[in-house]
Amino acid sequence: MFLGTYSPKLDEKGRIILPAKFRDELAGGVVMTRGQENCIYVFSTREFESMHERIRQAPVTSKQARDYLRVFLSGAASESPDKQNRITIPQNLRAYAGLDRELTVIGAGSRAEIWDAQAWETYLAEQESVFSETAEEVIPGLF
Repeated sequence: MFLGTYSPKLDEKGRIILPAKFRDELAGGVVMTRGQENCIYVFSTREFESMHERIRQAPVTSKQARDYLRVFLSGAASESPDKQNRITIPQNLRAYAGLDRELTVIGAGSRAEIWDAQAWETYLAEQESVFSETAEEVIPGLF
């Protein structure tokens, strides 16, 4: 499970060093793709394969499913961490997420997310009040 918030820097070659707490889970490879809210989703290869099996069950007759899959999978790229535990973020994904040198990497359970640091701060500031004011059951059975 991916948890926590980290602040790695993007180097001149488009690489980041994986947070130490994520390295074991991601040692076998990663799949990065467009995430919602203009971040990058990072899955372990194993998790992405499992997710792909579920995705394949979406009806091809559903336009919404086709549209989502096209955007989600067309941006996907697989990487293997190098000996320094770095991964290269492809240019198309860096552009999509508006990444500059300062990044925020968060754990989001089954995936990590890579955000431009300022975009994350803006998002978090907007969502913290919503989070604290949530009075209904957002996640069934949790609250």
